[in-house]
Amino acid sequence: MPGVRIERLLASTAIALVAAAAPLSARAAQDGAAGANLAAPVVANPQPLDSPDLPPTVGSIGAAAPHAAPPAPAAAEKPATPAPAPAAASPAPVQPSEAAVKLEAPVPAPAAPATIATPAPASPPAAAPATVATPAPAEAPPATAAPATAATPTPAAPATASAPAAEPAAPTLSAADQAIVDQLHNLSSGKFDRIVGNRKDRTIIDAFYSGRDYAPLWLTDGKLNDRAKAAIAYLSHVDRDGLDPADYPVPNFAAMSDPAELAEAELKLDMTVITYAHHAAVGRVHWSRVSPDILYTEKAPEPADVLAAMVEAKDLTVALDAYEPRTPGYLALKAKLAELRAGRSEAEKTPIAKGAAPKIGAADDRVPLLRERLGVAGDGNVYDKALADAVKKYQQAHQLGVTGTLTPQTIDAINGPKPDKPIDTILANMERWRWMPHDLGNTYVIVNLAAFTLRVMHDGKPVWTTRIVDGKPEMPSPIMSAEMKYITINPTWNVPPSIVNHEYLPALQSDPTVLDRMGLKVGKNPDGTVHIWQPPGDHNALGRIRFNFPNKFLVYQHDTPDKYLFAYDKRAYSHGCMRVQDPPKYAEVLLSLVRPNDGYTIERINKMIAQGGEQDIQLPTYIPVNLTYQTAFVDDDGKLQFRDDVYGRDRQLLAILKGDERKVADVPVERHENAVRREALSIPDGTPLFGGGRFGADGGSGFFSHLFGSYNTVPPAPVRGHAATPQRRETRNSTYQR
Repeated sequence: MPGVRIERLLASTAIALVAAAAPLSARAAQDGAAGANLAAPVVANPQPLDSPDLPPTVGSIGAAAPHAAPPAPAAAEKPATPAPAPAAASPAPVQPSEAAVKLEAPVPAPAAPATIATPAPASPPAAAPATVATPAPAEAPPATAAPATAATPTPAAPATASAPAAEPAAPTLSAADQAIVDQLHNLSSGKFDRIVGNRKDRTIIDAFYSGRDYAPLWLTDGKLNDRAKAAIAYLSHVDRDGLDPADYPVPNFAAMSDPAELAEAELKLDMTVITYAHHAAVGRVHWSRVSPDILYTEKAPEPADVLAAMVEAKDLTVALDAYEPRTPGYLALKAKLAELRAGRSEAEKTPIAKGAAPKIGAADDRVPLLRERLGVAGDGNVYDKALADAVKKYQQAHQLGVTGTLTPQTIDAINGPKPDKPIDTILANMERWRWMPHDLGNTYVIVNLAAFTLRVMHDGKPVWTTRIVDGKPEMPSPIMSAEMKYITINPTWNVPPSIVNHEYLPALQSDPTVLDRMGLKVGKNPDGTVHIWQPPGDHNALGRIRFNFPNKFLVYQHDTPDKYLFAYDKRAYSHGCMRVQDPPKYAEVLLSLVRPNDGYTIERINKMIAQGGEQDIQLPTYIPVNLTYQTAFVDDDGKLQFRDDVYGRDRQLLAILKGDERKVADVPVERHENAVRREALSIPDGTPLFGGGRFGADGGSGFFSHLFGSYNTVPPAPVRGHAATPQRRETRNSTYQR
């Protein structure tokens, strides 16, 4: 009997082990199929999606008895001594369903062998997940195989996670394109150097093609695709924008069939398109090569962005054209360039013929055209008094002999400047438009230094226009873009070192009282440099209002006590700043646009001036100020106008475009300005600012004696400007520092 008891005990133990091991095997299969990390503690009784309140049962794995599976996760760690399933705790029997996991075909669990402890030998089914290779997908539906928080598992999921390269990065290529892919990949291994000279560009282009698995951009089935054809057609007509198609060579794809040649041609077309985008966006010639008085901060498009734009473009012509300026002045010149080349431009306006000057009351065939040019009403061809008075006024404005008669000099002035090569002048101006911001904004100020005019623009229309005085030829006003930030009422003029060194100090050698008579003050800056300034007042060089747009050239726009200069047609008299003809009106216009509710009328501004004291009016929204040099432009009536090349910038720019420098013209250069012109004079510590007589008039002691002793090699500045303008006026009208 004891033997029988032992056998019965062993049999009952085996049955219990089988009952315990089977749910563990199914549980491991479920967790493995869901991709769970079984190395961490297993959450007790994970619920199937279609039965959130019921734990797995013996019935769900095909056992005859409807007992519940042991719930404790520890059973998986100690399968040799499982706790028997308590019958009293079992829920109502659940019948096996189609979604149930079957013992004969458990769901595979790739991670299970590494995380589940080896089951007891008495439970062979528990080892099934490690031995069954490929279960039938139909027997492991997602509803049973994964917890509610896991994504639906598939047999391929683990392979995808560990080997992402299995996903194709580009569509299937033809055999011809695959050969080009291989060649591009080969070129990327250090052989781009022959085609792409810039290391940065090589890196960017390689990254671009690497991201495409080296699939070509311009070729399909080994031939030019529509994208390439559109690019090549566009580049052949860039002369419409004043550029030279010869600067943008295109490979002869039609003569190529070898994959290696086609791959190299692919890269060459890349570089041509990138070069064009660079020139269209910021200029064929870098502004730094033309003059040190030019500064722009516009950046060329990145090569990667250019190529990406070509990939994404629905219309490649539109995409390439977008790199050119869209500003009204540029587009108007572009239209006139086309007219000139087609021979249908009015640029060659009918000139007034030269001949004997008519007397008042005499008939002359030139009278109708003369009336049109001077804006004088009247009919017929009689040279009357009204027309003679208009001629006299014109002569006065243009600094001509005021006779009231049609002299040869007057005729030349009325006909205006006529460039030898008007197309070249237009090309130079279109190039300067490329240097500028291509989006000028909704509200901005634009100055044409060559025409001595200033305009305020809003919503694409001119709001206000006035005359200005700008820099002399030897002290040109810079061309640049900056932002006006505030307006100063009753400003102080702080004299820049350039004027101190080259004008005031030489003048003081002859007359030590000159600064006193001009109302200037002298002091010392914290860094030891000389500080000369002029307090606010009627005779202040800046007048009563200054318009501030901070910039490296230390120029701005301002009022002036020398109002008579605005009567002249050519007004190049300042040290670089721009004097505005009607500054109170200018201030009113600007403030009405950015502070419309604050009541800054001309009357209020004049009252602030009368109150005295320096005051700043802040602009809550900065206004772009564009200083341009338009020797060719289209006026409001749609007529092409030319102006003199006062600063020689057309001449310098065209020389670069036509000379040897053209090859590297788009590469910026660093210019070093004359150190003497920027020199700020230092005062040694302890040196008295004033001594002896007034401003060191004793000729030996004090501040000026020290200065003159140290800087007596500085030559006196010549008297420049209008003959009727004394040096006193010319030395107090600007803060331009070269």
